[in-house]
Amino acid sequence: MPSALPSALSIAGSDSGAGAGIQADLLTFAAQGVFGTTAITCLTAQTPRGVSGVLPVPPDFVLEQCRQVAGHFHPKALKTGMLLEVGIVEAVARFIQESGIPAVVDPVMVATSGATLLAPEAVESVKKRLIPQAALVTPNLDEASILLGRKALGGVGAEAEAVELAKTYGVPFLLKGGHAEGDALIDVLAWPDGRTFVLKARRAPGVDTHGSGCTLSAAITAQMALGKGLKEAVAAAHQYLQDGIHKSIEVSGLKVIRHGG
Repeated sequence: MPSALPSALSIAGSDSGAGAGIQADLLTFAAQGVFGTTAITCLTAQTPRGVSGVLPVPPDFVLEQCRQVAGHFHPKALKTGMLLEVGIVEAVARFIQESGIPAVVDPVMVATSGATLLAPEAVESVKKRLIPQAALVTPNLDEASILLGRKALGGVGAEAEAVELAKTYGVPFLLKGGHAEGDALIDVLAWPDGRTFVLKARRAPGVDTHGSGCTLSAAITAQMALGKGLKEAVAAAHQYLQDGIHKSIEVSGLKVIRHGG
């Protein structure tokens, strides 16, 4: 008898261009050997070039999707992505609290294209209701700046910034360095007790990295669903993302992240 696949849950928005969001999460889950389930929070009209429209799902229906998945598939880990509105943030926080499923929170706030993916009034809900329940939070430098209340620079200061975030919010943080200057990229995993784990990579010229944050958080979630500890899960996910970027594929004139080797 084949062994049963563990399942993971993505609570996120749909990306019509399939580079990010639910679509990227499902590709990542499958590539990591995990059965992917979803609770869609928003529909978007977008491509890697930008977002032209967003349609939120009613919070009660987001919660219903989560509960249905949890009741049947019993996911071993979950991740959150684009939540957009206060009501959706509150519904997802309620589900995480009631389910006890380990949660990787990707605090999606602003798209690389500049589109707003989290309403300003929802930021406080993310800080106070969602982040304290996370097993891990994975901000980029723009999101870290909002969470710190000052500009996060990454680079040589990334380790101190990651520790400050972890201590401020009382949960582990993975500060991503892809938005920093230069070709040498530094991600830092930090725990509230001050421990850190530094991961280094090189920028890949000419590759469109739309969806890289979604892919990384989904890969971490998948590794957690497979039973890996946090440090091991982050290391494996970081390697998966770097492989996908540096072995990119071309789609419609763009080099994009490759999933599945």
